Parts: sequence; structure tokens; C-alpha cells
Amino acid sequence: MFVIETKGLTKKFGKLTAVNKINLKIEEGEIFGLLGPNGAGKTTTLSMLATLIPPTDGSASVAGHDVRRQASKVRQNIGFVFQDPSSDDLLTGRENLYLHAMMYGVDMKNINRKMDDVLKLVDLTDRQHDRMRGYSGGMRRRLELARGLLHDPKVLFLDEPTLGLDPQTREHLWSYIKRLSTEKKVTVIITTHYMDEAERLCNRVAIIDHGRIVALDTPNKLKERLGGDVVRLVVKKPNVAALKKLKYVKGVKVSDGAVTLTAKDAGRHLQEILNKAGSVESVESHSPTLNDVFLHLTGSEIREQEGEGGYLERMMHSGNR
Repeated sequence: MFVIETKGLTKKFGKLTAVNKINLKIEEGEIFGLLGPNGAGKTTTLSMLATLIPPTDGSASVAGHDVRRQASKVRQNIGFVFQDPSSDDLLTGRENLYLHAMMYGVDMKNINRKMDDVLKLVDLTDRQHDRMRGYSGGMRRRLELARGLLHDPKVLFLDEPTLGLDPQTREHLWSYIKRLSTEKKVTVIITTHYMDEAERLCNRVAIIDHGRIVALDTPNKLKERLGGDVVRLVVKKPNVAALKKLKYVKGVKVSDGAVTLTAKDAGRHLQEILNKAGSVESVESHSPTLNDVFLHLTGSEIREQEGEGGYLERMMHSGNR
């Protein structure tokens, strides 16, 4: 049995289809990434799986429980770390954990041991008696992670957990997440628009755009689909026809005054590519990344626009669910 399974999962807000017939099967202990630009449907998908909003259509089960008919059972088996920290600034780190433990009905006989365990996991033992107002952004995020683990969830939802964090703090948070998966067999569902994060962290990823899954596989297999290295040329009057005739070139796209092509063993053939391209002003060549996969599948870069989270919040406050 899969820990998470969805069939045709759909969510509409009026005329807007935020999530469009998503099918997923996620196994125990897997770190699964939902990738995509702001507004793609990532947060809305997590919100349905966590029973925060009901699906418009389709079905979903989490830890063997239906999100519509067994919402309370689902909530007993999940932890959720939101984009914005929701802990109380006036309380200490440990007091925040204690409050959360009481809300989730954690056995009082084990509550101190559990708090000690999760504080140790996220390296906050020495700061547990400090008020939250004195925590850095990274410390707050780590306490949120600890709080989400207090009741031993089978599934942990992380919505953009490293957003706004510095590179060193991101690295530390990644290591905690990996330990959860390997040591505690927690299934982790993470949303992010950081493609490099997903490459290093996730066992599998689903790329979502406009509410639909456009690709789902391991990071390496997704990159292999491109069929070679990525070469980006800034060229005056590019000779696209000549580039397409090269046997080792798999695809050529022109956008924003640049030519992007996929070529097998690009380094070995780079000089010929430059000769055929035209008057080249600059060239860049690299191994494929998930960002290249996204560009190839959607034809655009990550869009800078309002995410579905803001739209979702307004809909919930207005009562239109």
C-alpha cells in the first residue's frame, strides 16, 4: 500500500482550476518533491492532502485514510511545516513544543522525552529555553520542523521550507530532512521552486505547471530525457536551420534573443556548433539541470507571479471553498 495515493485530484476556485486531475503514488520513507513556479498548484495540492481544503473532484488517501471521509485520522498521521513560521514569539522554543504536544494529544508520560528528542534532532537543545523572538529565520524553521515531528507522523508536508534562508542554513535543513527519511522512515512531501534543492534531496519529483503534472520521475532520469548537454548562445541572426542539421543536436529553441540547444557531448562538438550558429556574442555550456528540464517541458522560465497560496488564503477568508 502506498502512503499517499491520489486519483484525478482536482481543486477549483470559481473559474480558476488550481489543481487539475493529479495522480500520485508515494511510498514509505520517500522524499517526494512537487516542483514548479509560483501559482502552479503545489501549495493547493498539499492543502488538500493535509485536509485543510476539500477537493473539488477526485480522491486522495494519506496513511491509508481518505482525506474526505477520515480527515481526523489523516491529521493524526501528518505533520505540516508552512512557508511562514506560526510559532508564538512570546513563548520559548520548548514551550511552543509543549503547547503543540497538548493540542495533538501526545502522551504526557512521554512528552518530555519526545521534546528532548526532536530538539536534539534539529540542534536546538541549547536554545530551547530562549524566547522565539530571539530566534533567527533558520532556527525558527528548524523549530517548526521539530514541532511537526512531535506526534510521530508518518507523513511530513514541507511547503517551501528553505524559502528565504541562506545557503548554509539550507544545507543544514536538508540534512535533517534526509535523516527523517532514512532513520525514521518518515515520508516527506516537499514543495519548492528551487530546482537544485530537489536534485539533491528528492528521490522522485513531479513537475507541476498550470495545475497539471507535466513530468514525474527521479531527477537523473528527468535530466536524461534531454539527451545531452545544454548550450546557450547569444547570436545575431542565428542560423537555426544549420544547427538543426547537426546529427548530435537533439533540439533547438530560440527565445529572448538567445538560442538554446541540447547536444550530445557538447564539449567535443562546441567549435562546430559555434561555426554553424552565426555571429556568436557569448556561449554557455553545462550538464542538464532540472531547471533545463522545466524549460524544455513548459517553454518558459520560472514565472514570477502571485502564488496560489495568496489566492487560497483570500478564498478561505471569504468562505468560498
